[in-house]
Amino acid sequence: MHIRSLKIFCDVVQRRSFSRAADDNNISQSSCSHVVQALEERLGVQLLDRSKRPFELTPEGQRYYDGCRQIVKRYFELEEEVRTLHDVEARSLVVASIYSVGLHHMSAFMQRFSAEHPRASVRLEYLHPARVCEVVEGGDADLGIVSYPKETDALSVIAWRNEPLVIVCHPGHRLARETSVHLKAVAGESFVAFEEGLAIREALDRALVRAHAEVNVTLEFDNIETMKRAIEIDAGVSILPEPSVRREIALGSLAKVAIADNDLVRPLGILHRRDRRLSELAVQFVGLLKTHGDFAADAVPSSAFQLDEATT
Repeated sequence: MHIRSLKIFCDVVQRRSFSRAADDNNISQSSCSHVVQALEERLGVQLLDRSKRPFELTPEGQRYYDGCRQIVKRYFELEEEVRTLHDVEARSLVVASIYSVGLHHMSAFMQRFSAEHPRASVRLEYLHPARVCEVVEGGDADLGIVSYPKETDALSVIAWRNEPLVIVCHPGHRLARETSVHLKAVAGESFVAFEEGLAIREALDRALVRAHAEVNVTLEFDNIETMKRAIEIDAGVSILPEPSVRREIALGSLAKVAIADNDLVRPLGILHRRDRRLSELAVQFVGLLKTHGDFAADAVPSSAFQLDEATT
């Protein structure tokens, strides 16, 4: 079985189109269709349900695709390793990060790392926490940066840093006059919360219950950027990682208040596949993160952090 046939099949599935997959592989559409038919004949099963528009994978096709995707990816990774065996700098690295870390830390790290490894192909992707785990487990990213990381049968965690959580409010809010308060000070306040189901929401809910600080959740979001915009228009207060609000604090659009009676932190960790040895490039990137854990987001120009608001 030629690896090219497996790649063509994977491209057909990913692109949901024979014509687009054919273009990707510089072959005719009929040749592309013949490759998939040949695979089906060899296996004695139908991989695609062509009676539906667009076509859908059969159960056998889904299983075959999942396996082929890993085989094809690993094959091209192996080719790259052999081709660059004596040139680590020429290899590639894909890092997936949750939005808040990506916006306020990872962009600065990526700039620094790329400057130190100019021939390496380094890519940063911003994803929802669940998607970060999925792409690392699926082999589509070498490393994943998440908060409240958990090890699984497939994923291992490298502890990175703990970010202090602070109360964040509008500069005109009554709490903005304080340097630090007890967590109970937010009781009864309109509260801009993280979306239910996120690990940080569960951690904060537990802390508020322990402090007997019942809040009025008025808005819920799945990312810090939108939460900050809501707080800036005085829609409520919130509890956020301190590094993620440094720029707004410096600009005066938000105010922060330390929590006097609670050592609340947001732990950040680095995910990687348990069954794969980290590449030398990945090891060096992890080393940069570990060595410069407090490398501030404002260490690089603000243009480095520009991202379409719709993606956050």
